[in-house]
Amino acid sequence: MSTLPDNPTPTPDNPSPAPDLSIVLPVFDEEESLPPLWEALRAVLAEMDKSWEVIFVNDGSTDGSDAVLDGLAATETRIKVIHFRRNFGQTAALAAGFEVATGDAVVALDADLQNDPKDIPAMLARLDEGFDVVCGWRHDRQDAELSVNLPSRIGNWLIGKVTGVRLHDYGCTLKAFRADLLADIRLYGEMHRYLPVFAHLAGGKISEMKVQHHARRWGKSKYSVIKVFRVLLDLLTVHFLASYATKPLYFFGRLTAAAWASSIGCVGWAAYRKFADGEFVKDQPIFMLGVLFATVGLQLLVFGLLAELVMRTYYESQGRPIYFVRSRRNLPRD
Repeated sequence: MSTLPDNPTPTPDNPSPAPDLSIVLPVFDEEESLPPLWEALRAVLAEMDKSWEVIFVNDGSTDGSDAVLDGLAATETRIKVIHFRRNFGQTAALAAGFEVATGDAVVALDADLQNDPKDIPAMLARLDEGFDVVCGWRHDRQDAELSVNLPSRIGNWLIGKVTGVRLHDYGCTLKAFRADLLADIRLYGEMHRYLPVFAHLAGGKISEMKVQHHARRWGKSKYSVIKVFRVLLDLLTVHFLASYATKPLYFFGRLTAAAWASSIGCVGWAAYRKFADGEFVKDQPIFMLGVLFATVGLQLLVFGLLAELVMRTYYESQGRPIYFVRSRRNLPRD
């Protein structure tokens, strides 16, 4: 068994070199889980011949998680801690961790001990085989069957069907990434589960492997029906971004063409009734329907042009954070 890599205390004249591995853990009310999690994680890191850093992102915890994290950071400079001012959600927590991670490889996992740190070396080995993203698959998931597992399986099937990226388990936080790929991905809403989709859009090579999953020992599950609904709404956004992110006018253009085709059909039928049966156009409701379709088509075309301007502005000026940091430990202020 190898010892932990020797990382001297960084100074202005001797800055700490970038580590081989960054581990990012979003934390929300996991006070009891944190000490045993760190012990398990440290044991795994001790067996790996890699330099490392561990980044805990406290997502507005209301229990004693912040004190536990500060205590861990005080004992080990390679533990980085970010405290949010309030709860911004797992996506924001992961985004914050990814932003400050400096390792060549980045691994994300939950802080509730349901993910097993022992799976990390195998995932890194899969990255070494040439993959850009390795996704965990909780094939023997230790959660409630009807309220959690069944909706999750349905959601995974639907996401794969819509996006074309087929995975068994989108919701598993345990994933390994090449850092250069993460630099091209920005997260919003509940988008963290769609990281493989964004990686695919960026040209990344994706793999999936079975990982261990343990029953929750402390705390409460953050899973809810409302979250499932949010995930489905985000799926619409992902599908739109995947297909029309750089060309939204194409999307609105199709709707415009359909509306104007319907308008022509309605007006044409009204004209036919006028010449065939002598019925006045003003007495035919279908003529007014045709006018409505024409108006809607024009509005959709304008929306498309506005969407083009918005997306161009987005791509040229993105960089606005989706979280606000209260304090940091072992990290520079800026």
